[in-house]
This record gives sequence, C-alpha cells and structure tokens, in this order.
Amino acid sequence: MQTVMSGTGIFVPEEQVSNDELVIAFNQYVDNFNVAHAADIESGKIAAREHSSSDFIFKASGIERRYVVNKSGLIDPDILAPVLSERTNDEISILAEIGVKAAEKALDDARLTADDIDAVIVACSNMQRAYPAMAIEIQKFLGINGFAFDMNVACSSATFGINVASDMIKACSAKRVLMVNPEICSGHLNFRDRDSHFIFGDVATAVIIEAQDTCQSDESFEIIGTKLFTQFSNNIRNNFGFLNRTAPEGIGATDKLFVQDGRRVFKEVLPLVVNLIETHITETGLNLADIRRLWLHQANKNMNDYIGKKIFGRDPAPEEQPNVLQDFANTSSAGSMICFHKHHDNLQSQDMGVICSFGAGYSAGSIIVKKS
Repeated sequence: MQTVMSGTGIFVPEEQVSNDELVIAFNQYVDNFNVAHAADIESGKIAAREHSSSDFIFKASGIERRYVVNKSGLIDPDILAPVLSERTNDEISILAEIGVKAAEKALDDARLTADDIDAVIVACSNMQRAYPAMAIEIQKFLGINGFAFDMNVACSSATFGINVASDMIKACSAKRVLMVNPEICSGHLNFRDRDSHFIFGDVATAVIIEAQDTCQSDESFEIIGTKLFTQFSNNIRNNFGFLNRTAPEGIGATDKLFVQDGRRVFKEVLPLVVNLIETHITETGLNLADIRRLWLHQANKNMNDYIGKKIFGRDPAPEEQPNVLQDFANTSSAGSMICFHKHHDNLQSQDMGVICSFGAGYSAGSIIVKKS
C-alpha cells in the first residue's frame, strides 16, 4: 500500500520579536545583573555577564526574528520569559489550541473533515504535561473518532511521526492519520543565556497522511521511503520533569531549561545527518541527482548550508535547500514542516525531495517524498 502526505497546515502566532528587541532586553538584564553583583565580580567570585548583539545572533544562527505566543514577558528585562496564564482543566490547553488551529488548515488542504480521520499523533518536543495526552485533547476538540497518542523524539518528532503514521496505514490500523507538531519553544528557553537566548520561536504544524487510493487532494506527496536513526548524547538536553520535585536541590538549576553544547552538536550531528540522507537515498534505489529539494530541520543556517553542500556536492540554490530560520527561528519538530509547507508548490509532478529533521537524542529522520 502506498501512502501520501495529502495536506499540511500551519498556525503562526500574531506576535513577533526581532533580534534588536531581544538584545535590548537581554543587555538591560546584563547591566542590572552586573551592578547587583559588582562586589562578587570584582573579587573574581563570579564572572561579569556579557552583552549580546543582533550581529552576533545573525552570524551564529541566521535568525532575524521569531514568532511567539507572548511577547511582553520576553522583552521585559525583569521577566525574560513568556507570560501565559494557567488554564483550568475545563479549558483547552494552549498547546492543544494551537495544534487544533494548524490541524484545521491541514484538513482543509487535504479536502477532508474530522470525520475522515481515525488517528491523531502529537509529535513534538515540548509536552505541556505528562498526561492526559495532548493528542487525545486535540482529538476531542476536532471531533475525531478513533484513537490518539503523544510521542516525543525532540526536534526529529515530525519525521518520526510521519514514519509511524505511514506504517500504521500500511498495517491497516488506521485509514487516515493527523500528525500535529505544536511547539511553544519559548517556554523552555533560557532568555538569560547569551549563547542561546535567541534560538527558538513558537508555531504549530500539521500534516495528513493517508493511503494514496483514498487521497482527494489536488496536490499530494507520495512517501517513497522513511529512515530513522538515534544515538544517545547529552549535548542537547532539558532535565525538567515530574521527578524534579523529589530532588533536595529543587528545580532552580539552569539545566531544567534548554541547554546544549553547540560546538559538539555541530561537529557530531552534521556527519550523522549527511550519512543518513545519502544512505537513505541509495538504499531506496535513487541517485543524489534525483533529489530536487531538501526540507531540513530549521536549527541553524550554518548547519543547513553545510548539509546542503554535502548532499548536492556544491552550494545549493536557495530553492533547492530553502530556509525559514530568518523569520521563524528554530521551532523544533515543526521546523522541517514549516519549510515543506511554504516551499513545495513550485515543484513539478514526479519531482522528489527529502524532509529531514535532527536534534536531541541524538535523533534524525529522513522522509523521501515524490510530488504526485
């Protein structure tokens, strides 16, 4: 049975924060910190905090701005975090809410309704809670019959989710699967860390996976093959979890937010990803020349440019390896799907491309698709 991606959708928050706005808030925080701790800094007990800059951010990442669910807290030097009121158990949770909005657009794109879906997967990095599953909540608010579950493979969650959905359809355990990637990455970002305060943005994406013979969409992408890989590493980590309350030292440590060793990630992940894509293409019986486009995880422009050059054997044209980092920043699992959603319309029938995501774990997923 051949499976296809028959529709995609994206929800983008209304508010956007520029590098300049982040830097103003961050540098004010730094100045306040250095003044408050002047004695300890002078004695050498602690180091003075350093300013950030828009030039530094762009050079390090290629990011110029990012969408966020709350801006006011992020640009307040006394807060430097999103301010989101807790909702009651009777209200839809914020991650489910943005997931529903992206899902509705994907359903429209696929020319389907909730009655046509019988499984929901929420695949993302930032789970709002341990249980009940957000997927079941999204299932409820969309009015979908069937079953739903959450899964988390960090930034690779979308490609792993597509793989799982495709396999379920082939196994006849579902007919059509809605896979959703709601990401409020600003919630776990340490906006007081100069090396990472600019990395993430917020968004939600969704995709419909179904059998090719049931597809009603004007435009679909056949899933030619999938390939997944994981290898344990501590170089990207977030230790926040329900067991934190059992630790005598409490939950104030910075590793309860996003932390990474960026240099080691760059050095170790890129060869892994290039090898995964090249091996996947070869094992599928294709040649590198058959690939017209790479929709990569939107982590860092320097990383994506490196991968594109290795795969194509030259500097890829912008349309061959598009980036959305400059406007969205890193949106974890949603990044490759934003890129696909915004940069697939101009492909011709039978053109092929690779959706690839990679991140904490380490984890990496490759999905080869062909335009119908």
